Amino acid sequence: MDLRIQAIHFDASEKLEAFINKKADRLVRHFPAVSAVDVTLKVVKPETSNNKEALVKVTVPQQDEYVADKVADSFEEALDMALEAIERQMEKNK
Repeated sequence: MDLRIQAIHFDASEKLEAFINKKADRLVRHFPAVSAVDVTLKVVKPETSNNKEALVKVTVPQQDEYVADKVADSFEEALDMALEAIERQMEKNK
């Protein structure tokens, strides 16, 4: 599996990258056909409480790309919600 993490206009901490790796590994265990996971993180302006955005794109060969975009108080929460949405999309398509 190819995992790409892109943090726009800030540097992602090692703790955040480890969290993303753990969640992506869990997704691959449930769906072994996953070939690539792209995670894009950015802070949405204006500076309000819900301003952390996580865009997750999962590529599965011979199938579709699954995309989820969520905004929350923290990157971890936004990433959890996005991966849950992608898991639901993949289950529905199975």
